[in-house]
Amino acid sequence: MLITFVGSAPRSALFLANLRIFPQITWAVPITALYLWFFWRYLHGAGPPESTSLERKHNLRANPLPARLWLWSLLTGGLALVTLVFALRLANRFVALPTQTFPHLEGVSQTTIVALLLIAAPAAGIIEESAFRGYMQGPIERRVGLLPAILITGTMFAIAHLDFTPILWPYYVAVAAIYGTITHAAGSIFPAIFLHTAGNLYSNFDLYLHGQAEWQAPAVQAASIWKTGPDLSLWWTVTSLVALSGLIVLAYSGLRKAAAQR
Repeated sequence: MLITFVGSAPRSALFLANLRIFPQITWAVPITALYLWFFWRYLHGAGPPESTSLERKHNLRANPLPARLWLWSLLTGGLALVTLVFALRLANRFVALPTQTFPHLEGVSQTTIVALLLIAAPAAGIIEESAFRGYMQGPIERRVGLLPAILITGTMFAIAHLDFTPILWPYYVAVAAIYGTITHAAGSIFPAIFLHTAGNLYSNFDLYLHGQAEWQAPAVQAASIWKTGPDLSLWWTVTSLVALSGLIVLAYSGLRKAAAQR
């Protein structure tokens, strides 16, 4: 959690300052990128004290992967993220999920907004995967196993997001399960960083372009299942979930085989 704070607080402060001071110029982007470089280097073992260098590198789990393992990791994770979107749409038919809207940024240029959104995605991927799938999950996983590690990291991941509400706890645990199982199988956080970055790019720009998170839109567009009863949209979502779940099982099996052959 300290790593998350040390990584996220300066980035957030820089973004906020850029929105208020010279908002027509994207001056926070290069500074954020430079800070992330030093942040990553330190977690990977560079810098003092030398006595903790190897331990830091080991905890980060930023291990290189062969192309075959990359392919299976991204395929498995991509399918899992799409499945999660469908699951959220289904959940939205049964319960009212919290809304998420894009803030009104008066006087800020579109170029600055887009640039900040672009740097925010990899920043979150690097900071959060280093902290949660690297430094947090690894030691817990080695001591008590993968499942408790996912439950703990998912819960702490939810707490780290200040907009957390209890109804979204299963969502954060599901995210931890996706990134955590892939990291466990591949033995590296690199695929999780890539998937996390891609997912954030999608959600950030979807929120920016539509003003509301796409996965929450059905709460407005479609009535509650308790009012409409099972309809075609519901059955289509359920069918998609079942089909995608089967594909995930096959993809994860391929990932495990690729990891065993490494």
